[in-house]
Amino acid sequence: MQTFVLAGGCFWCLDAVYRTLHGVTDVVSGYTGGSNPDPTYEQVCTGRTGHAEVVAVTFDPGVIPAHVILDVFFTLHDPRQLNRQGNDVGTQYRSAMFFTSAEQKELFEESVERAADLWEGDIVTVVEPLAEFYPAEAYHQDFFAKNPGQGYCMAVALPKVAKVRKAYAPYVRAA
Repeated sequence: MQTFVLAGGCFWCLDAVYRTLHGVTDVVSGYTGGSNPDPTYEQVCTGRTGHAEVVAVTFDPGVIPAHVILDVFFTLHDPRQLNRQGNDVGTQYRSAMFFTSAEQKELFEESVERAADLWEGDIVTVVEPLAEFYPAEAYHQDFFAKNPGQGYCMAVALPKVAKVRKAYAPYVRAA
């Protein structure tokens, strides 16, 4: 098993997408990259903690290759937007990849290069070492599945899930 910690806007969207993929065994929404120990959602939302909303995606590379996990990441968010995704604005919504080894760092940097071939404009995704990871509150875990009719889920997360389902159909679990 392998785990990648990724930030690409609101963690609800990343969580919703990665849970649909074969080989993904766990997705934990959380926070990293900031200075406050054990931050709360309310603190992170202020943009003053330095933390990003992230997901820790654990997967079996024998079922879904690491490069697919990373290419999905660059499909489901716009890596050209600095400290935002759509209407979500602030450093907590930055595009970032947090590595735990030299091998992960290299994989992440290669995926940024691949993304540059797909997106017009500069990629602002940062690749940095993983600091302390703090799991988000329980109500954020699997938020999309628990709240499918919620406005943000319908307007923002659902189109991202649909986009990835189409683009990565061979890796998607049956609905």
